Amino acid sequence: MEKTFVSPAAQILISVTPIVGIVIGGVVIFFYLLWRHREISLQIKTGTYRENGFKLRLFALLTGLLLMGVGFVLTVVIILVSGVSYTLLGGLIPSGLGIGLLVFYRLRPEGRAERASDAIGGQ
Repeated sequence: MEKTFVSPAAQILISVTPIVGIVIGGVVIFFYLLWRHREISLQIKTGTYRENGFKLRLFALLTGLLLMGVGFVLTVVIILVSGVSYTLLGGLIPSGLGIGLLVFYRLRPEGRAERASDAIGGQ
């Protein structure tokens, strides 16, 4: 076995890069939330605010289908590459989450607000 030497500067850069990415991502999310809050506050003050309405059922359907697809593909690839082992959880966990979201979509009754906004045309 041949040992390779990695310089201390490279080790520092490799360890700092994820931390910098997380900090920058946190700053971007913070400012997005701050500006969105100010935008909504000004819209309320001027009387031009209109609530969009987050459609939880539709979100659960979309996310469930995406997680099921990704989880199924990962499960098949992991079985082909490494067989049945603990690494199979990398595919089974997204599949399980997807199934849970699809069950939620199926069991949650459609609310009056969702039916009314769909009848109006999604406004």
